[in-house]
Formats: sequence, structure tokens, C-alpha cells
Amino acid sequence: MRLIERVWFYRDNARYWLVPLLLPLTLIFALLTRFRRWCYRIGLKKTQQLSEPVIVVGNIGVGGNGKTPVTLSLIELAKQCGYRPGVISRGYGGKAPHYPYLLTSESTAVESGDESYLIYQRAQVPVCVGSDRIAAGNKLIELGCNLIIADDGLQHYRLARQCELIVVDAKRMLGNGLLLPAGPLREGKARLQKADLVIFNGVETLATEQLNLLNSVDGRYLLERTITMRLAATKVVNLASKQVMSVSEFTKRFSSVNAIAGIGDPARFFTTLTTIGLDCQHSRGFVDHHHFQASDFADYDDNIPLLMTEKDAVKCQGFAKDNYWYLTVDADFEPSAQEKLTSLLVKLNIGK
Repeated sequence: MRLIERVWFYRDNARYWLVPLLLPLTLIFALLTRFRRWCYRIGLKKTQQLSEPVIVVGNIGVGGNGKTPVTLSLIELAKQCGYRPGVISRGYGGKAPHYPYLLTSESTAVESGDESYLIYQRAQVPVCVGSDRIAAGNKLIELGCNLIIADDGLQHYRLARQCELIVVDAKRMLGNGLLLPAGPLREGKARLQKADLVIFNGVETLATEQLNLLNSVDGRYLLERTITMRLAATKVVNLASKQVMSVSEFTKRFSSVNAIAGIGDPARFFTTLTTIGLDCQHSRGFVDHHHFQASDFADYDDNIPLLMTEKDAVKCQGFAKDNYWYLTVDADFEPSAQEKLTSLLVKLNIGK
């Protein structure tokens, strides 16, 4: 893990000197972001309304918090409610030939970005990427989508939205609670007040730490708009052969694996592998959105399964070996949480 992330999220002596050094930059960042929000509030900058409802799935901090699994679940719920959903995203890390870029069967993760490509493959709905979310959303509406789901983009205030879902990592929470770069936050915790739903990823029920955060922001009112979820491992897929195994079948066949992860919190993936009964002989974390190359795996034994996340797998298909596998995970919501999500979707349709 990078030094700055240890300072943000974990106990590290460097915080005593690094955080004070970064606080002046944090002050500048805070002033700039507040001025930007103020410009939208008084009308100096204009928000733009799409002709179809928009749901934003985002977070107030940096790093992976579980937004993509939430987006995938939201897509399925939207279909059940009769919507024709489409997804817009910035396509972080991608290098598309043009923007807005509509994914097709010929697209690659290099062009669209790993998360956008994963959503397109898994959900089989229209996905359009580009920094101009308005243009991307309009392109999907032209295709017949009547619900636009923005994967990330909580701070993209130019795009008007009817609903906001904010995902919080229940393990790392808000780190040291400071704005960038002294802390991991792009917006302060008070931003949670404006969310239609706050989703804590990684717990079945709210613990003291989460309750204290909610109480420090908005007390009982925010608690009514909070749900929890866990990421459930569902199956294991071979990159080369496309063979699919259940998790139980895989763990019976292979007790030991090597593992890599290029996500916001690699340790969470490695913990998941241990939880399902696998012994990780060698695990290595990469920075989020790392562009994998075959040379990254030169030191791994080809006779032992190499297990990775689905997000990493979309970037390794071109050089996959027979021992490369990826684990798929889905957002696991309690029935009451699914009811809250469904209720939000139904209200969007009523409001049209």
C-alpha cells in the first residue's frame, strides 16, 4: 500500500509529519471545491437536466468502495421495475478513439476503462463513457434508455440527478476525515446528508463506528436512509477456457492459490479468498486501475492457480494462461434494503 494511503486509513507514524505538510494544500482544495459548489448554487454555472431520470452511484472519498457491484445490482432491479437502463461513466484509465464512446462487442478495457468494460460484459446494457456525462447520457437516451445510471460522478454537478446513492467502505470508513490531499475525502462527511441512500459496504448490520458517523452528520433522519450490504463471492471463471466453477467446487479442487489485485483495497480481496477457504501462498496488491502486462506475472508458478478480481481480469484476457482465474462478486442486500432500492426506482417513474 502506498505511504499516503497508510496515512489516510491506517496507523502510520508518517501521519505526524505528512498530514501537517499537506494541510495547506487541503485548505486550497476545500476553498476551490466550495467555490465550485457555490457557483452552481447561485447559477453562475448551470446544471443540465436530461430528458430521462438519472441515478448517481458515487462516494465522497477516493478508492474503491464497492460502487460497481451496487451499480450492477441497481441495473437488475431497474429491469425488474420495467426500465431500460443504461450506464454512463468517465471511463477512468481508458483511451477511447473518441468521446462520448459507446461500448460495443468489439470494445476493449483499454479503450473504455476496466470498470465500464466489466459493467458492459456483466449487465449487457448500453454503456457510454466520457468526461461529458451530459453527452454520454443523451447518447444512451437516443438508443432508447429511459433510466440513466451514473457509475461515479457524484461531484459532477453539471449533471442534474433525481437520486444519489453514496457508498461507504464500512471497514476504512472516511479514513482520517480530512479532504484531499491530507485525507481521502473529495467532499466532507456533511455531504452524506444530501444522499437519498447511504450504503455501507462490508457489514450485515450497522456497528458502533457507522452509527457514530451517522449521528455526527444527521442523526436519526440519516439513519432512516441507510442500508448495508456485503460482497458475496459467487463463482470462479477461467480466463483462458471460460470454464465456470462454483466457489465450493473451486475450493475443493484447489486449496492453495496465488493472488493479485489492482483495486482500491487489495487486502479486502485477499481476505475474501481466505474467508472462502483458500490459502494464498503469494499475494500482491497493485494500485487501483493498474494496466496489467504479462511481465507482471513472470514470477508466479504456472502450476498453481492465479486468482484475481473480475475488474483485473478484463485487462488480462489478451495474455491469459491456463491457470488464470477470476472471482466474481455480487452485492448482497437484505430484503429490507432491496425494498428501499426498489422504492426509489418506483418513485422515479411516478415523478415523470
